[in-house]
Amino acid sequence: MPDILVAATALWLGILTSISPCPLATNIAAISFVSRRLGNPGQVFWTGVLYTLGRTLSYVVLGILLVASITSVPLVSQLLQKYMNKILGPILILVGMFLLEMLTLSFASPGLSEKMQFRIATRGVWGAGLLGVIFALSFCPVSAALFFGSLLPLAIKYESSVLLPSLYGVATGLPVLLFALLVAFGAQSLGRAFNKLTRIEWWARRITGAVFVVVGIYYSLTFIFGILT
Repeated sequence: MPDILVAATALWLGILTSISPCPLATNIAAISFVSRRLGNPGQVFWTGVLYTLGRTLSYVVLGILLVASITSVPLVSQLLQKYMNKILGPILILVGMFLLEMLTLSFASPGLSEKMQFRIATRGVWGAGLLGVIFALSFCPVSAALFFGSLLPLAIKYESSVLLPSLYGVATGLPVLLFALLVAFGAQSLGRAFNKLTRIEWWARRITGAVFVVVGIYYSLTFIFGILT
C-alpha cells in the first residue's frame, strides 16, 4: 500500500502533466469544443468533471493492464522486488534530464477526425467523458515521460494498479475543472489563466526535473554502487 508521500507524488505528477504545454492545450481545446454547445456554467462544470473521469478511467485501465499483468508473473515480480530500487535510479535521472530539456523526444500523437469531433460534440456533456478517454491515451512526450517513466515504476514498485493511476488521472483533470468554469465566463479570463499556468509550468517542470535527477543519483549511489548506505 503506497504511503502518503508516494500518493502525493502521483498527484503532483498528474498536476505537472496537466499544466505541461501539450496536455494543457489539449485539455482546453477539448473543454472549449464540448462546452460551446452548453447553456450554463453548471453544465460546463459537469463537462469538466466527466472529462476528468474519462481521463482517470484510461489511466486506471492502463495501470491494471500494465502493473497487474507484470506483478502477476512470479519471476518478474521477484526480479522487480530485487532490482526495482536499482532500476528507479537511472529512470529518475533520465526523466529528470528530459524535464530539464537536456534530452529530447519527439513523436506525433493521434488526433481526432472532424467527423469524430462532430459525433462527440453532439453528445454534449457525456461527450466530454469520451474525449477524456481519448485524449488521455494521446500521449505527448512530456506526459509519456511522466506516466511511463515516473508513475508506472512507482505503481509497479508498490503494486498499485488502481490507486496511484487514479490519483494521477484525477490530478490531470484538476486544472480542467478550473478552465471549464473559465470557459463559461469568457475567453479573456481563459487566456489570462492559460498564460499564468504556462509560466508556472516552466518553473514546476524544471524544479521537478532537478529533484528527479538528485533523487535518481541518490538511488543509484545507494542501491547500485553502495556508496551511500
